[in-house]
Amino acid sequence: MRALLVEDDSGLADALVQGLRGHGWSVRHTTTGRDAVAILTEPGADVDLVLLDMGLPDHDGLWVCQQVRERSAVPIVAVTARRSESAVVGALRAGVDDYVTKPYSLAVLLARMDAVLRRSHGRSTEPPAADPGFVHDRTAREVHLPDGAVVPLTAKESELLAALARTPGEPVSRAALMEEVWDTTWVGASRTLDVHVAALRAKLAEGARIETVRGVGYRLVRPAPGDAPGDAPGDAPGTGP
Repeated sequence: MRALLVEDDSGLADALVQGLRGHGWSVRHTTTGRDAVAILTEPGADVDLVLLDMGLPDHDGLWVCQQVRERSAVPIVAVTARRSESAVVGALRAGVDDYVTKPYSLAVLLARMDAVLRRSHGRSTEPPAADPGFVHDRTAREVHLPDGAVVPLTAKESELLAALARTPGEPVSRAALMEEVWDTTWVGASRTLDVHVAALRAKLAEGARIETVRGVGYRLVRPAPGDAPGDAPGDAPGTGP
């Protein structure tokens, strides 16, 4: 997924870009409202979601929202220090889809981004072009397998699958998965991750395969014809750092 971050605080922006990329997002960063409007209104603008600071050096975030909304329906999440009721109401009326106040945790921001995208598209946020071999209905917490079977998921299994399916074929670190799904980086809790991965492997059957990436974490891949379900040869659960 592709995000445009509009934030003039370089320290905050650098940390946020790094965090989002660690969770599979492609992030473009700009520091001014005028540049943001130019990017979002250019032909073929390739942005799935905007993270917008409401206090920019050249234009107020409300102006940015109004300019963008005249031309685009791209989801906008306000990320700002403004906490007053009037600020929230004004931003929502200007066209933002959600409002997150600073300071915030990355896990909360990711959850808000995901929710906004679900509402915007009315379906899972996994890119359709990156076909993982199944359909994940996050609202119903179900997986629709190629053979027509519908498999129910627990809430955590659904969140874990979404985190892995966001970038099929790309490894996702154990730390990133623990932070996004369980809102913790406590290494002692990583056995919980292994248990949920094992449960997902069993439920996905031949629809997809979750591979262990040694020393990193896990990745979701669509098996080639003739592959057996489950791990790739040599994989073993719980072998992360």
